[in-house]
Amino acid sequence: MHTLSICKASCISLLTSAACLVPALAGPETAPEISPEKSIPDWVPSFGAGYLHQFDADLDRGGSFSVDRAILRAGISRVFDRDRSIGVSLGYGYDGYSFDNLVPEPWSDIHTLRLGLPVRWALGDRWSLFGIPTIRSSVESGASFSDGITGGFIGGASYEFSDRLSIGPGVGVLSQLEDDASVFPILVINWKITDSLSLETGRGYGASQGPGLLLKWQASERWNFVFGSRYEKLRFQLDDLGVAPGGVGEERGIPVYLGASYSLSRFSELSIYGGAKFGGSIAVDNQFGNRVARTDFDVAPFAGLTWRMGF
Repeated sequence: MHTLSICKASCISLLTSAACLVPALAGPETAPEISPEKSIPDWVPSFGAGYLHQFDADLDRGGSFSVDRAILRAGISRVFDRDRSIGVSLGYGYDGYSFDNLVPEPWSDIHTLRLGLPVRWALGDRWSLFGIPTIRSSVESGASFSDGITGGFIGGASYEFSDRLSIGPGVGVLSQLEDDASVFPILVINWKITDSLSLETGRGYGASQGPGLLLKWQASERWNFVFGSRYEKLRFQLDDLGVAPGGVGEERGIPVYLGASYSLSRFSELSIYGGAKFGGSIAVDNQFGNRVARTDFDVAPFAGLTWRMGF
C-alpha cells in the first residue's frame, strides 16, 4: 500500500501554523510513513523544528511589514503495521510581525499551540483512509489562549489503482474565530510519474490550513527537490489593547516555493526552501466579527529551513 502524505491545518504540526511556516510549518501532522526496508516498532516518535523569514512587503494603503516565523513539534504514533497507525502531535508556532510606517500597528507577535490526532488506516489491499482531528489556539501576545481556540477535521480516502497511482477525495472542516466554519475539498493523490518524479498531496515545509500539492523529484538517495503551493488563511485572537480590542487579525495569501531536502541519516532530514507569497492581504475584524480594516500587500518573498527526525 502507498502511504498518504498530507498536511497540519489551521495554519497545526511540523510543519501544524506557521498556518504558520509557509510552504506550511502550520497544519495537522500526518501519521509517520514507514519505509519498506525498516522494521516496524510499536511506537514511533518524531520531532521537528523550522524557521522562515518573510521579507518586507509594501501594503497598498501605506507602510510595509515583514514576518519571522518559527515552529517546534513533537509527536508519537502507535504503529500496528505499515499501513495502520494512530498518533498524537503537539506543536508551538511563533509569528513575529514587524510593521514599518504604519500607525497604529494592527498587532504584534502571534503564538499558536496545536494538538493533532492523525490516523491512517488501510482497508483491504486498495483502499486507505486518513483522518486528522485537530484543536489549536492562535493569539496575540497578551491575549488569553482560551479566547483563541478553534478546532476541525481533515479526512479522506484514496484508492490504489496501480503501484504508481493512488487517488481519492477528501474534505476539511475548520472552525474560525468570529467567522463561519471553513469547508474545503481535498484531492488526495500519490502519483509516481516516473521512478524519480511524483505528484503528491503534502504539507510541504511550513504551516497552513489544509494540504497543498507538491511536485517531488528524488534526485539521489540523499537529495530530493520539490515545487509546491497552497492557499493560506491565518486568523488569530487580538489582545484587549490594540486597534480592535478582543478582535481578530487575519493574513491570507498563496505561497509558491521551491525546496531541497538532504537526508542526514536514515532518521533525520534537513530542508531549505524559498519562494514568494502571492495575492496577499491582511485584515482586522472587531469583537463582533465586523471588518474594521483590510489592505492587500505586494508579492512577499520568503526563505527558510526545517529539520525533522523520525523513524
